[in-house]
Amino acid sequence: MNIHEYQAKRMLSRNGIKIPKGRIAYTADEARRAAKEVTDKGPWMLKAQIQSGARAAGHFLEEKAGSRGGIRQVERLRDLWAEADAMLGSTLVTKQTGPRGKLVSRLYVEAYTRVGFTFYAGMAIDRAQASVTLLLANTKDNDINVIAESDPGRILRLPINLVTGPTHAQTGRAAEFLKLQPRSYDSFYLFLRGLFKTFIANDALMIEINPAGVMKNGDIVALDAKITLDDKALFRHPENSRLKDDYETGARELKAGKYGFTYHEFNGSIGCIVNGEGLAMAMAELLKRRGSEVACWLNVKGGVDRDKIAAGIKIIATNPRVEGIVINILGGFVRCDLIADGIIDAAAEVGMNIPLVVRFEGTNRDEAENVLKRAGLPLTLVRNMEDAADEILRLVREGE
Repeated sequence: MNIHEYQAKRMLSRNGIKIPKGRIAYTADEARRAAKEVTDKGPWMLKAQIQSGARAAGHFLEEKAGSRGGIRQVERLRDLWAEADAMLGSTLVTKQTGPRGKLVSRLYVEAYTRVGFTFYAGMAIDRAQASVTLLLANTKDNDINVIAESDPGRILRLPINLVTGPTHAQTGRAAEFLKLQPRSYDSFYLFLRGLFKTFIANDALMIEINPAGVMKNGDIVALDAKITLDDKALFRHPENSRLKDDYETGARELKAGKYGFTYHEFNGSIGCIVNGEGLAMAMAELLKRRGSEVACWLNVKGGVDRDKIAAGIKIIATNPRVEGIVINILGGFVRCDLIADGIIDAAAEVGMNIPLVVRFEGTNRDEAENVLKRAGLPLTLVRNMEDAADEILRLVREGE
């Protein structure tokens, strides 16, 4: 589960990380009042609160929002109202949102913080090392994503002991790597400890501070923040459940969640229904190799019944980007014939006016295939994922 920047900063602040003073605003009038509260004179930062990176380099679809990106520096209070009014209610497109962008419904108004040096700090689970890993990079002249692709040696990776957290020795190594001045060491140590405490205390999957800055007095401050929480651990953190933005989540994802499914949208044209994230990623890769993309995938997991399966298919079918559907099921906890019954129920309710390819493997595969054959539905049965990818793309092309 992703949360907004202002929510992430509050979480970091509770664990000792310095953040600029800021207030959230839902209207231009609130933005002006917030600016007065955070500092008596500018400049201020107006930051669109959508769950996406690269907001500063993004652009708005509406002309009223102007040509500037989703993070704007405003020098004078009299200009702030107009900038806020232009951004609110407009659609921000970034490299991560896709061409449709995301509607800006709130702004974070923040006091401008002068820093002399910036760097990237992140923390994530490194499954290969079976540890939490600290990531650091000097990003003065490049975006962290560019560095990761073109010069990964510029990123320092330090495995963190879950008992001790970041040590003084690791802090020293990291400070030397970033070429921090000695006066910043104590603040940097507290910064790394706060990052670790936030990660562990909230069952986070990833934290990114991009950038962090070094102030004139040597203190480290988080100028931006992105946190992804493990939604499977939210039962341990009821206070974090309230941070979920249903508008950002989207109607289809919310509906899928009510059935215990997970749903993700992308920018392609093929919908996938699977019972495992691995199957979804494998199908996405096969489609990518064939020049296509996934529009969305729905993971029905295990323990479902035919009514839930039918509901899942209807959720996928309501996505206007979907031109074809692949159902890719590995029968184990879920029986293939149960999935087949759900397909028949969904077809009876919503019809099947787009190509559908079904691949079953595992428990009751043959029975499931026979059920669908007897039903006479307009679908194609295949026995492996490569054939599923080939067939759905062929059928979509033939239907154009």
